[in-house]
Amino acid sequence: MSLSAGGLTGSAKLADVTRLMNKLSSDLQQASLSSDERDAYLEQLKVYGRDPNNADPIFTKEGIETLARHAFDSTSLTTSKNALRCLANAMFLKPDTRQIFIDLGYEAKACDKLKNDNRDDEFLASRILLLSTYAPNINLERLVDQYHVAERICTNLSRHARQYTTEQKGIKEVDPMGDMALSESLKLVYNLTQLCPQRRAAFSPALPHILMLLDKRDIPYTKPLDPPISLLINSLLNLPLEHEDNVNILFPKATPNLNTDRLIEILDKSTKVYADVDLETLVSPLVALIHKVYVVATQAAHDAKQNMEKALLPNTEDRKQPLGRGESLSARLLRLSADHTAPQASNAVSTLLFELSGNDVRTFVHNIGYGYASGFLVRHKIPMPEDVTEARSGSGDESANINPITGQTLESEPTVEMPAMTDEEKEREAERLFVLFERLRATGVMDVTNPVQAAVQSGRFEELDDDAESD
Repeated sequence: MSLSAGGLTGSAKLADVTRLMNKLSSDLQQASLSSDERDAYLEQLKVYGRDPNNADPIFTKEGIETLARHAFDSTSLTTSKNALRCLANAMFLKPDTRQIFIDLGYEAKACDKLKNDNRDDEFLASRILLLSTYAPNINLERLVDQYHVAERICTNLSRHARQYTTEQKGIKEVDPMGDMALSESLKLVYNLTQLCPQRRAAFSPALPHILMLLDKRDIPYTKPLDPPISLLINSLLNLPLEHEDNVNILFPKATPNLNTDRLIEILDKSTKVYADVDLETLVSPLVALIHKVYVVATQAAHDAKQNMEKALLPNTEDRKQPLGRGESLSARLLRLSADHTAPQASNAVSTLLFELSGNDVRTFVHNIGYGYASGFLVRHKIPMPEDVTEARSGSGDESANINPITGQTLESEPTVEMPAMTDEEKEREAERLFVLFERLRATGVMDVTNPVQAAVQSGRFEELDDDAESD
């Protein structure tokens, strides 16, 4: 008997899908199919289900229940996996089936499936649970409290990390199915911690495993944020890193910079290779995580905090030219902070740099130059002190005078030979500056004294007389 889909479409496809679902449903009432027949029917349904047109019986309540019972109640591993694949495809293609799955009460059995030390089961059960998190009426707290989903996920992540322990350091190749399972587990961590923040602490046991995977996995040179690296980063975003136990894991006493150095290494590689659209979608979460880690370091790990500032802020070498001109990590970050084509990444970088500056406006301007700092301060309506442009370098040589606009040391600036201005040109320039400063004052963002007005009031500015103007 041939069970090939045979390219059936339209009413013929619908008739065959109905036939297969009826046979699988009847088999649940009274076993009538052999294991091979059952698996063949499910395999064919999987093919049909890739296109939901004329496959309606798969996506009904009865269809979802039939697939779920074969997936979670069958004693055959092959039958279970085939049914899980059909179920996952159905829930992916038809969002309404996610609530049907929850209403039928199968989320508990999906969580139990995660207990199996089997990468296929981990992948499929995690995929089904991930899709279930989008069901309108799912009780996520129950998943954690009663069905132990966090515990199961943490156990699976420990299995993935175990291959990188000292005893098994010789591992050479990555199992593709293992990587797929890892990716689904990490996506599930992110969704659950994002949608159910009141249960984030339940996922803290995953922290050392995620960090080990992030440390031990190779970082691709051309695409450093390809999965699972990006997913490892995302999974850390919502964990309560500030909790004492997590702080100790994040900043181990023997190597406090281990994890921060790794994150900065990934950031360094990423800002070298990704274009604007990828910077926006891929690098923004990484910058947000580094920001979060820095805040924790400020509270608990002084050495790591200083190390991050040194790695991310401009140094003396950077100041030999206007900031943002070179190819150092700090220069690339500054350019990204001003990149209007990647607004999310731009804001994330500026926010990080402001945090690295102690959230202090003067230090912020000292560190990155008024040219880069001003846009962020204006956007966030952060007032600027009157003397903010009298900044000095906040890193490297404290005594070195710098150009407060460009951040370059004055001694490094090229000497520009310009012809002397006539008195009339000086007056016109003074008038232009007066207007610019008055407009700036009118915004209310920056409280500054107009230097032209101050010069007039102090007697240092003299208006040209008529004779001078006519010369």
